[in-house]
Amino acid sequence: MSIRWFHYAAPQTFYGLAGRLWPWFAGLAVALALTGLAIGLVLAPADSVQGEGYRIIYVHVPTSWMSMVIYLAMAFWSVLGLVFNTRLSGMMALTLAPTGALCAFLSLWTGALWGKPMWGTWWVWDARLTSELILFFLYLGYMALTSAIDDPKRSDRAGALVAIVGAVNVPIIYFSVKWWNTLHQGASVSLTKSPSMSQTMLWGMIIMALAYWMMSIALTLYRVRSQILWRERHTEWVRQLPEVRGWT
Repeated sequence: MSIRWFHYAAPQTFYGLAGRLWPWFAGLAVALALTGLAIGLVLAPADSVQGEGYRIIYVHVPTSWMSMVIYLAMAFWSVLGLVFNTRLSGMMALTLAPTGALCAFLSLWTGALWGKPMWGTWWVWDARLTSELILFFLYLGYMALTSAIDDPKRSDRAGALVAIVGAVNVPIIYFSVKWWNTLHQGASVSLTKSPSMSQTMLWGMIIMALAYWMMSIALTLYRVRSQILWRERHTEWVRQLPEVRGWT
C-alpha cells in the first residue's frame, strides 16, 4: 500500500486536519501548563544560591527553547516550499512567525527580569543575549518583509530566504556559552550529563517546555486555518464552507 505523503500538503485537506487537531493541542497545553506551574511554583524547593528568584526558569527556559525550535521549523517549511513549490509551506512558515517572535520576546524579557537580581543589571551584551536579540529581529524582519509584498508567491519566496539564512543564528545561540566567555550560565539539562538541579525542578521545567510545545502547535494550526481561508478565498471549496458563507 502506497503512502500518500503529499495528501495533507494541499490546503483543502490540511484545513480540515488542523481544525480537528488544534483543540486537542490547546487542551494539552492548558493541562500541562497548570501541572508544570504547580510543580515549579509550589512543590519545587528554593534554589540554594538564587533563592526563589530562580523560578522564572519555568517561563524563561521553555520560551528560549521554543524561540529556536520555531525558527528552525520556519526554515524547514521554507525549504519544502522552495523545493516542492507547495502552497501550504509558505502559509505554515508565515503562521509560525508570530508565535516564535512572542517566545523570543518572552525569553528576552524574562531574562532581563532574572538578570537584574542575579547580575545586577537588566541587560549585558552577552553572546547568548545578543544572538537571541538578533533572533527576535529576524522574526520581526520576516514578518515585515512578507507583509510588505502583496503577491503571496513572491512573499513566500522572499520570506523563505530570510528564514533559511537566519537559521544560521540558531546554533550560535545554543553553543554561545561554550564558544565564548559568557556571563550567561551553561545548560542545566544535557543529554550527556546529569542535570544540575533537583528532580522536582527538572520535571517542572520539562512539563512547562511540553506545555509551550503544545501551545505553539495549537496556535499554528489555528492561525494557519485563517491563512488558508484568506489565500484560498476565491476557490470553490472555500465558498462551500459553512463558516465562510456570506463573505463578500
